[in-house]
Amino acid sequence: MTRRHGCALLSAIIAVVVAVSAAIYVGVSADGGNTRGGFVTGHPTTPHNTAAPASTGTWAGSWSASPSGAEPGTATVGMAGRSVRNVVHAGIGGTGARVTLSNLFGTQPLTLTHASIAVAASQGPDAIADTMRRLTFGGATTVVIPPGEQVVSDAVRIALPQGSDVLVTTYSPTPSGPVTYHRHARQISYAAEGDRTEDVTGADFTEPTRFWRYLTALDVLSDEASGTVVVLGDSITDGITSTVGANHRWTDILAARLRAAGGSSAVPRYSVVNQGISGNRVLANGGGPADNPSALSRFDRDVLGRTNVKAVVIDLGINDILRTPGRADPDKITAGLRTLVNDAHARGLKVIGTTLTPFKDHHGYRADREQVRQAVNARIRAGTVYDAVVDFDQALRDPYDPRRLRPGYDSGDHLHPSDRGFQRMAEVFDLTSLKGAAPARL
Repeated sequence: MTRRHGCALLSAIIAVVVAVSAAIYVGVSADGGNTRGGFVTGHPTTPHNTAAPASTGTWAGSWSASPSGAEPGTATVGMAGRSVRNVVHAGIGGTGARVTLSNLFGTQPLTLTHASIAVAASQGPDAIADTMRRLTFGGATTVVIPPGEQVVSDAVRIALPQGSDVLVTTYSPTPSGPVTYHRHARQISYAAEGDRTEDVTGADFTEPTRFWRYLTALDVLSDEASGTVVVLGDSITDGITSTVGANHRWTDILAARLRAAGGSSAVPRYSVVNQGISGNRVLANGGGPADNPSALSRFDRDVLGRTNVKAVVIDLGINDILRTPGRADPDKITAGLRTLVNDAHARGLKVIGTTLTPFKDHHGYRADREQVRQAVNARIRAGTVYDAVVDFDQALRDPYDPRRLRPGYDSGDHLHPSDRGFQRMAEVFDLTSLKGAAPARL
């Protein structure tokens, strides 16, 4: 064989390898999980990146939080001239990652000129140096997110261990109006003056906050899960009374139980993401024009729009009772819940629902409200709302007075569980109920 022919053959072989590798990447990256509206035009939901993961796996949700409103005090300048370093907890690990950033409650375009992702070195803002990665959007380092929309970053190659804290940092140089945030993070994040996006040290991140800003999802390319369970709820799912920084929400403990089950034949290998918003209702929005969208209005984005969804869990209804002037209508509440179930069924998704927990001695308790709670629970237990039921009411109530929380499970406000109560909720969840698709007919 001549030298020229040998070189030609080698070039042909390299070309084939590159083509096959590209085909493999396209195949393992495409999950079909984020195909709905609200994304910036021109930024595909599974974008490509020269640093994109080369390994195989499945895209699944590792963490998420629903945008809950516009951050007070940011209406004029937003976070202009400052770096936002969000700290989130990886429910599953992977070899690649991508993030979703939201300007849902913004009134002006949000310009981000720099964004990064890294594994946290500790519980603070410091990063492990060799994990720092710059994020891009359609290949560009700058992205402009119109008001009311969101964008998914390109995939980046990074080893994210399960259980690690992950730092996602963004920098906006110009005023952007109201900051889209998640109010009750139960996790400390940070901000800094200037562009400190790729700083490994967190020394300049001197502004701690209990909010998550802009960031609404972290997806990973992983062999630890074959899909995602999305939990839709209110403050009880949000974990508003759980210990800050401890990841003691009931969804965190449910995720740990699923990992421990190891994907047995009866228990699917799913990750769990939390789409709880404190104060959330099934039927009505929150108290302001840009605050706390109802479950009916956010279901498409916050549940069906998550990555590779396989099952849905709904824990909602108590705020429809507590925040309705006069007497709430149990028929309207359960009809709203059935609408959510029907929307999930249209996507072939099974829905597990929960009973509403006791709240006697809470400042919002009234006898007529207790009657509505009992009526809603009766319909749920009868099997006319969900495909399967988790009886949180039975698990948490005081055996001596079923209208109130058992003292050990009560955070002290007589509505929200303690860490022990959240643990109990996760313990009574039947993991096998997550298996299977939606029934042909409820």
